[in-house]
Amino acid sequence: MANKDLRIVFMGTPDFAVESLKALVEAQYNIVGVVTAPDRPAGRGQKLKQSPVKEYAVNNNIPVLQPEKLKNPDFLEELKALKADLQIIVAFRMLPEVVWSMPALGSFNLHGSLLPRYRGAAPINWAVINGDKETGVTTFFLKHEIDTGNIIYQEKMPITNDDTAGTVHDKMMVLGARLVVKTVKAIEDGEVKALPQSTDESQLKHAPKIFKDDCRIDWQKDAQTIRNHIRGLSPYPTAWTEFVMKNGKQISSKVFFADSNEGKKLDAGQLESDNKTYLSIGTGNGVLDLTQLQLAGKKRMTIEELLRGFDTEQIDFIK
Repeated sequence: MANKDLRIVFMGTPDFAVESLKALVEAQYNIVGVVTAPDRPAGRGQKLKQSPVKEYAVNNNIPVLQPEKLKNPDFLEELKALKADLQIIVAFRMLPEVVWSMPALGSFNLHGSLLPRYRGAAPINWAVINGDKETGVTTFFLKHEIDTGNIIYQEKMPITNDDTAGTVHDKMMVLGARLVVKTVKAIEDGEVKALPQSTDESQLKHAPKIFKDDCRIDWQKDAQTIRNHIRGLSPYPTAWTEFVMKNGKQISSKVFFADSNEGKKLDAGQLESDNKTYLSIGTGNGVLDLTQLQLAGKKRMTIEELLRGFDTEQIDFIK
């Protein structure tokens, strides 16, 4: 079956998915349709904004479907009319069986972890939060239980000590796109031997959705755990803390990055600063230097930029 004969429907929404769609187009695969999120109001003017996947599809003359509900009869008829041989899902929502079972060659998903590790909504974040030194991408065929289908391919990648969720995301986006093309080629050539996921309980870490309370920094924890927590939430949804000022005012701040400072000793929550170049905070075990912050109502700044207009001597404590 030549590239143009294989009819593919691609499903995805954010930038992460665009890289895979682009790789398929550049490999000259026949993308007969794209399914993505409906346009949503965004920004101060609340103007309707297209998803990154839709923007790419429109610019490349690929038909776009934007269902509110995936079981809507009209959408299912439109999807069926595309006569896809294969569906590819990258950073989209959970699909009902009536959708993923439609193509003759099945539907496969690209997931941002080495399954069965980190099944769930936030695999990149949790891998960094947990201090993992390695992660990767997996392609697998969809089945009823989320992220549990038979594995087609996996590719590993390192997580460095200075990686954030953002840098891992960007590197994984490119690695994942290559794996998607490799997977399609294998399916096209009839060379896929998908294998069941391991049932070893030691491998079954989960990656649930992250909420605001999960992002609050607990300064009683040790420095490395806190640093991993900050890295794993940067740049989004972002770790945060509160400065309690001597006048009683509380100032919330997002924290994007911090470095370990092994040369100092401070109590948990204790601050030290020269009001010019550094802001050190004690933890339950060790000290961190905050390097990138964003006070409520302000822009993101380096610590040097922040300290030009923020007097740390007015801080009573941090919580």
